[in-house]
Amino acid sequence: MSNSIRVILIDDHPIVRSGIRLLLEQASEIEIVGEAEQGKEGLLLVARLQPDVVLLDMEMPDMTGVEVMRTLQSENNPARVLGLSAYDDPEYIRNLLAAGAYGYLTKDEALDSIVEAVRGVANGQEGWVSRRAAARLAALTRRPAPELIELTEREAEVLRVLAKGWSNDQIAAELFITERTVRYHLTNIYQKLNVSTRAETIAWAHKHWGGLAEESEQ
Repeated sequence: MSNSIRVILIDDHPIVRSGIRLLLEQASEIEIVGEAEQGKEGLLLVARLQPDVVLLDMEMPDMTGVEVMRTLQSENNPARVLGLSAYDDPEYIRNLLAAGAYGYLTKDEALDSIVEAVRGVANGQEGWVSRRAAARLAALTRRPAPELIELTEREAEVLRVLAKGWSNDQIAAELFITERTVRYHLTNIYQKLNVSTRAETIAWAHKHWGGLAEESEQ
């Protein structure tokens, strides 16, 4: 399976891991290469097996998901992390995303979207946040009303494409600009929306620009 998406599951609940494994194994291109019950064990597996995607629980006996994510970042491990948890505390979600995770799904609504999210994350798409988590993020801080936020025409274009979960490279190709220019516009957008992560930006766009949710699914 040379083009398979290699996945590691880190979750301290065997039943949850079993359910996720059964779900993901229905997708022919996804290969579960390892499982771990604790954070430290998971870090060793990720370092040894070098997966494409890590599905990471937030609460484990020895480490939190945020601590695991920060360790992976400090080690410059290229694995892309997708948080998967029963918790929807907005600060928890924000901390994980700020640490470099590509998305955050809550377990009670992940079953229908987890395969799609794994595929998207493996392709470099960021901001895979479930609706419940996005709603919690949107309520985290009081932000200026959308009519009071003045985005340039190009910033609005970047934001609309970003809301599809696309990577900086994909946004650059779509808008015929450089990746450096994309980063420049994103910095300005973050500042204007008073956000600090891609997922928060996407949550803001879906909340205030009504048709984006449907558009991103097409």
